[in-house]
Amino acid sequence: MHERQAVIFGVLLAVLAVAGLGAAAVYTDNLALPLLDRGFSTNPTESAAPVNAYCPPEGALPVPNDQITVNVLNGSGQNGLAAATAASLAERSFTVGATDNGAPTAGVARIAHGIEGTAQAYTLLAYVPGAVLFPDARTDATVDLVLGDEYERLAAPEEVALEANTPLEGVTGCRPFAEITATPTAEPTEAAAEG
Repeated sequence: MHERQAVIFGVLLAVLAVAGLGAAAVYTDNLALPLLDRGFSTNPTESAAPVNAYCPPEGALPVPNDQITVNVLNGSGQNGLAAATAASLAERSFTVGATDNGAPTAGVARIAHGIEGTAQAYTLLAYVPGAVLFPDARTDATVDLVLGDEYERLAAPEEVALEANTPLEGVTGCRPFAEITATPTAEPTEAAAEG
């Protein structure tokens, strides 16, 4: 009886040892298995869909860089990226507000701005190809540049297609600025009309 138990436990230990060595070999890339060669993937999420950005005000011209305050947030996880990008923005005459870490961000970048900073956001967008405009509820003209996991660099000044006297063009699917800033008119209710 004891011999049978010794054989069973011996075989189990040998199998576990071989499995452990095999796992270590795969983990260290010393053993390649075709089954494990495919990359990791995830299903696209709804959050990857573009946000319904504001269109620039009709006839709005690019804002001079030195009149735009940009907060640079690193959502890429790459150390020092916010500081390096802030330095590049300063070289292009942007006013850099704060630099900090941001929430993990997919894609190139997200430019967050309020209604007052719409023209500023569109001007910055020309320097960050592939970025997405992200309207929020702020009431000032500052913009936040949140760097994503696909961000590489700012566009070189000669790559920026902005003309000082040419009005800004909205991104596809943007909400007209006039609709956003329109003051709603209250219609009288029946109770108010009778009252």
